[in-house]
Amino acid sequence: MRYLFAFFLLVSTALAQGWQPVRETVPEPVREFRAAWVATVFNLDWPSKAGLPAEEQKAELLRIIETASRLRLNAIILQVRPNGDALYNSRLEPWSAWLSGPGTNPGYDPLAFALAEAHRRGIEVHAWFNPFRATISNREVGRGHISRSKPGWLLKAGSTTMLNPARAQARGHVLRVIMDVVKRYNIDGVHLDDYFYPYPPHHRVADGRTPAQRRAAIDSFVQELYRQVKAAKPHVRVGISPFGIWQPGYPASVQAGVNAYEDLACDARKWIAQGWVDYLSPQLYWRCEGPQSFPALMQWWSSINPSRPVWPGIASVRIDSKEDPGRKASEIGRQIAYSRSLARQSCGQFFWSWKSLGTNRGGVQKQLQRFYTSLAIPPAMPWSDSSRPARPSVQASHTSNGCTLSWEGEARKWVVQVGSKGRWFTLDILPGSCRRITLPPRIANTLDRIAIRPISPTGMSGEPGVLAR
Repeated sequence: MRYLFAFFLLVSTALAQGWQPVRETVPEPVREFRAAWVATVFNLDWPSKAGLPAEEQKAELLRIIETASRLRLNAIILQVRPNGDALYNSRLEPWSAWLSGPGTNPGYDPLAFALAEAHRRGIEVHAWFNPFRATISNREVGRGHISRSKPGWLLKAGSTTMLNPARAQARGHVLRVIMDVVKRYNIDGVHLDDYFYPYPPHHRVADGRTPAQRRAAIDSFVQELYRQVKAAKPHVRVGISPFGIWQPGYPASVQAGVNAYEDLACDARKWIAQGWVDYLSPQLYWRCEGPQSFPALMQWWSSINPSRPVWPGIASVRIDSKEDPGRKASEIGRQIAYSRSLARQSCGQFFWSWKSLGTNRGGVQKQLQRFYTSLAIPPAMPWSDSSRPARPSVQASHTSNGCTLSWEGEARKWVVQVGSKGRWFTLDILPGSCRRITLPPRIANTLDRIAIRPISPTGMSGEPGVLAR
């Protein structure tokens, strides 16, 4: 009887506050992919140095995630395999030296920790793999590293060694490594960088292959990676970040010092045209004006396949840098605005790299705050799965702590939208496991509409459950 009385008291309180379910149109939330690369190689972004205690590593990573949330980013691209090693609990490769020393268990699983904390804050985590780099600058590696177990698979490129992409066994090993992460972790994406074959002057590695044969090997790898990822988990987004110029002469107005097509075996135009990736993020690290014009390159890349997005890589690291003296943070704002103006299917930007954002180099955070005025969710992938989640059933109850919303339904994410006098705002983005949120009185008392919108694993938006008073 005591519990029955409490139930009727809860219902009567909700009714007294006037919240009732209604069917009405709610504007779609903002769609934009806003990501930063978090590099672990050479401890560029995280952890700040190798060998830190686990709690310090966690605290640093949590600060990155919390700051990204405050800046209204919605994805971090976390480097989990910098050179044949792992920043996660792997059965196939040793722990990365950039964590706690070569092959040393850091005492926790960084990828699992990042996923839990980022998803709690509505931020995606994309696992970034360097597919073929094996060793760097003669740095020590852990027991079981591929350079020790399969030295015959390696190619020498200056002070670096790499797995030979032309060897089917080497490609197969990399695919097994990536698919192990896809299957065991709740990642949102698989991301590859631009190191397929080495950059000049080490691009002529002695492998006996022509540039065309190398491209064929990399093409085969990219196609098979996409096939396997989508067969296992269609919602996992697959993207590649190639060098910013496909090859010299494309477009004709820009100058190129690197021929990525010939030297790196990187035919990114073919990959997106064939639908072997869900997006490209070419490294457009140059200014808007100059021999490598950001607008000219962005126009060219965005014209390849109108049905798949190109989200530019933007060099926040070059603000006030020795590499590009005099570059101001305002250049970042110009490039965000220009990329938005060209977006056919969806908007997005990647920032290289996290440290420049986290340390607010040149005041870049003000530029992000200027353009990222509301929360956004990543664009959908209808080509993977266009089905939409069902409308959730939403209820509201009032307590001394505010208005508690609870709902039933299934989704990858929930978008909490609130309205007042005809204006709607995105208040929060929650993981699919969440079914309850409490709005404090200072927020709840200003509202006349509340909506809980389901988002499918591939980002498709469902009809929201709406309450009105």
